[in-house]
Formats: sequence, C-alpha cells, structure tokens
Amino acid sequence: MPEAVLCEFKSIDQTVDAVRGLLDGADDAVVATRITEEQRPSLAALAPSAAEGTTMSWNHRPHSGRTVAIVSAGTSDVPVAAEAALTLTSLGHAVRRITDVGVAGMHRLTSATSEFDDADVIIAIAGMEGALPTVLAGLTGQPIIAVPTSVGYGSAFEGVTALLTMMASCAPGISVVGIDNGYGAACAAHRILQR
Repeated sequence: MPEAVLCEFKSIDQTVDAVRGLLDGADDAVVATRITEEQRPSLAALAPSAAEGTTMSWNHRPHSGRTVAIVSAGTSDVPVAAEAALTLTSLGHAVRRITDVGVAGMHRLTSATSEFDDADVIIAIAGMEGALPTVLAGLTGQPIIAVPTSVGYGSAFEGVTALLTMMASCAPGISVVGIDNGYGAACAAHRILQR
C-alpha cells in the first residue's frame, strides 16, 4: 500500500514537505486527503496531479482491469465518495459511481442494480441510519465495504448511528470502516482486489 498524507490540521509547509518527500522517494502512487483550500495551490504546484474534492493524487498506477462500484445514499455523501474514488483511481482501479440511491427511495436503488452487478467490490456510503449496505448485501453477492458518514440530523450523532447500524447489520460479511473514511474504504477494496 502506498503511503498517504492526511493534510487536515497540518500547515501548508508540513503538507508540502510530506508530499514532496513521497514524490521524491518513489514512483508509486501518492495520495493526499482532506486538503484545505489554503494548501491546494502549493500542492498542485509540486507535480502534475489529479484532484477531486479535498483529495489529490500523483503517479497513478496502470489500470488493473478491476472495477469498484461506489454506491452512495445521497448527494451529501459525495465528498466521502470522491475521496474513495480518487484513491482507487490512483491505485489503478476503475470506478463506477451510483449516487442518490438511499433506502428512502428504494425504487432508485433497485433500478440501479445493473450499474453495480458486474463490479468486483462495492463500497456503500451512507449517513442518517446507515441502512444502505445491509440492503445492498441482500441484492448482490460482491464484497461490500460500508462507510458511515457524519451526514444526518436528529439522532444521527455525527455518524455514530450509521456506524452502529452497519456494524450490527443482519447481513453477514459486510466490512465497516470508520466515519467519513473514504480513503480507508478504498484501501480495503484495493486489498481485496490484490488477492
């Protein structure tokens, strides 16, 4: 697994030094996550890069021929999906995104099954009560990596409710990463695809 730089809570100089060190030391993929708007110009000036949301990457690996479907419940989950997507792209995997198919609109999810039927792995991203991965596990046999997000109101508790729902799923075999951890989900998918 290539190293990544978590840019959140770091100064511009700290992030630039960390990314430059990885770029100078190897020709493998480099990923920087949770980039602030203040850090972005300095990081972009280091070398040609790809960027999406708060994630940037350099030195992408060749295409592996494998595909990961990133299925997100709502458009509020898109930042986490973007982090996962760019990480996977940098690691050489194709990404197919299916957005706004949460359980509040089951008709949208069931009509989108053809979009993820042939994926090698599915990353399911949801906030609120976090039921999407459980429903997906009932619809498909692919490995599912569940990502709770901090999206929601009422008793969502900044993603804790979704996290507990996913961990307590009655559908066996779902893997769960931490709240808002699109990077971690992408790395878990990559490990599966490497086998």
